[in-house]
Amino acid sequence: MSLDKFKIAMQYAMPKHFISRMVGKLAAAKAGGLTTALIKLFIKQYKIDMSEAKYPDPAHYKTFNEFFTRPLKEGIRPLAEESDIIAHPVDGAISQLGDVVDGQIIQAKGHDYSLQALLGGKEEDTAPFLGGKFATIYLAPKDYHRIHMPVDGTLSKMIYVPGDLFSVNPLTAQNVPNLFARNERVVAIFETEIGPLAMVLVGATIVASIETIWAGTVTPPAGKDVFSWNYPTTGDNAITLKKGEEMGRFKLGSTVILAWGANQAEFLSDQHPETVTRMGTPFAKIND
Repeated sequence: MSLDKFKIAMQYAMPKHFISRMVGKLAAAKAGGLTTALIKLFIKQYKIDMSEAKYPDPAHYKTFNEFFTRPLKEGIRPLAEESDIIAHPVDGAISQLGDVVDGQIIQAKGHDYSLQALLGGKEEDTAPFLGGKFATIYLAPKDYHRIHMPVDGTLSKMIYVPGDLFSVNPLTAQNVPNLFARNERVVAIFETEIGPLAMVLVGATIVASIETIWAGTVTPPAGKDVFSWNYPTTGDNAITLKKGEEMGRFKLGSTVILAWGANQAEFLSDQHPETVTRMGTPFAKIND
């Protein structure tokens, strides 16, 4: 058995939820000097550029989670403010992008999966995106882990989908069928100038939690049920976020998937798989 096959087999075998929850507790612990030492080791291992952080001193962070979700310095990620440009929502690297064809999207070479399954299983949630575009962006451990709006939007629905917690690194994406539609995830659907926009925050091994700015940590009761929440899109209680504003964050790394409807916007010509992304930079152009 090759090393890659062994790594995949171990992922199927290990108790991923138990390990992830235990790591989550450790990451939330205030352990003083031990926490600082762990953060310094992590910075060295993943070559993290702390000069971009608002608080570059590792000792500033009381927990590993505080460090991992660290804010950046003001202005370090200039926003593409042109009204016809969709901005990148995260720092990371594009895994795949392209068309939603017959309700399927590309996971990796030779692996497609169902957009309907990704979004929680309901036809009415999937219909606006059929024939549209999708993009999958992978956040490595070294990346900035706050997620921002690619366009102005008003939240209309949030869906929590329980599932596995496989790693979402490129090796796993190439070898575990339906990876993103089988992992735990949170789907946020926004009303925007390009119509409905789906932002899917995918959990992974040792991702302690997924947060949104309107709901905090999304932790429905354990089980196999899909939970959904509808939100008003008008009036004083509407949750409207501007392009570039934070919408959520990961405690430890994962993946974000975007989808929008047919004929709404086109990816810029320099955007393709393996392109490094920086939050706020141009990603796609809205059609006239």
